[in-house]
Amino acid sequence: LRCCTAASVVTDGGQAPAPPDERSLYIMRVVQIAVMCVLALTVVFGIFFLGCNLLIKSEGMINFLVKDRRPSKEVEAVVVGPY
Repeated sequence: LRCCTAASVVTDGGQAPAPPDERSLYIMRVVQIAVMCVLALTVVFGIFFLGCNLLIKSEGMINFLVKDRRPSKEVEAVVVGPY
């Protein structure tokens, strides 16, 4: 359990390690923001392309169903009749 106590943080010189300076904190914050932006853009583009793919598939399915439907013979007889 000693590895997780505050005493284990003390270095060989008997002093606690120095806190990170402002520049490294700024760089860490910028890197965190950049990673979050990349992840957010990945999710947005993923949803966009998934939606486009679903629209294309549904349009193809609708076209397939429309081509598959044929008019009944009664309609053909009515159309052919007056000519």
